[in-house]
Amino acid sequence: MGLTRGMKRPIEILFKRLSSPVNCGNAYPASNYSHPINGFGIFFTQKYSSEVSASEQMNLIKQLRERTSAPIKEVKSALVACNWDIEAAQKDLRKRGVVLASKKSSRTAAEGLLALAQNQNKAVIFELNCETDFVARNDIFQYLALSLAKSALLLEGSKQASVAVPVRPECLEDLKINFDHPKLTGEKTVQNAITEVAAMMGENVKLGGGFAISAPSYGVLSTYLHTSPKPGLGRIAGLLSLEVDNVSLDAVQRVGSELAMHVVAAKPLFLTKEDVSSDALGNERDILRSQAESTGKSQMAIDKMVEGRLRKYFEEVVLMEQKFVVDDTVTIKV
Repeated sequence: MGLTRGMKRPIEILFKRLSSPVNCGNAYPASNYSHPINGFGIFFTQKYSSEVSASEQMNLIKQLRERTSAPIKEVKSALVACNWDIEAAQKDLRKRGVVLASKKSSRTAAEGLLALAQNQNKAVIFELNCETDFVARNDIFQYLALSLAKSALLLEGSKQASVAVPVRPECLEDLKINFDHPKLTGEKTVQNAITEVAAMMGENVKLGGGFAISAPSYGVLSTYLHTSPKPGLGRIAGLLSLEVDNVSLDAVQRVGSELAMHVVAAKPLFLTKEDVSSDALGNERDILRSQAESTGKSQMAIDKMVEGRLRKYFEEVVLMEQKFVVDDTVTIKV
């Protein structure tokens, strides 16, 4: 079974998980770079300070504990040894094999929803944040989120050739929308509408970032929303542009929907092995070598261990190397 058969060019993908601030939700240790790849936005942040207050220390311990699931004693020890540099501490924990595998490590504490709007030409997804899940379930909050996405869809200048591009919150703040809801009516700017809803809910409500992705010249735009309270809303979203040649678009749409779901489930960081940055590859190789050297085996055995584990790494973070979640007997590219 070949999912890319008849493709004219590789799939362009975008995975965005609800977060605040927006960053990569994967447990992979971050670096000081922002690296958009073939429309796949990956944003990394780093926090470092040589003088950290007691409250900040507790916050860093909590963050690293959530990222790694390592014992608190080991987490604090690593942070102290790395002068409270959370990224260096996470790398140190991985080298020492303290990090426990946990699928929950990428979960975020931020509440809110992702709102998706789509037509034949493009799709737009935006994030609206709040403080509690109770507010995120409220009808007026959900109405506002959907209204923002639908308005962003009409903005000019977001049409790019099948590449996901960021849409900053500032692009919408002064946009006027004619609202039609029992509790939110009339023409208002986006910022004023957000302020009104925040006052109603008694919580801080803020507009997060968004992305727009355009349809290919011949192909489909496919989307998937996970944990969706109603159409157009969800906690996790997968969007992809699939360009093909001489293939039935109905069949492509079915495959595209499954691939969008796969992106949400598997959380790939890169499209192909060639897209893996030298920084990410070098960092992973360094960690794997440190782990292999701790076994005390010969240099030849260590080299083989590193290469074998790198293949496993590619299977975890590269979309085209991953096993298809709908049918794990095949990979995405074969």
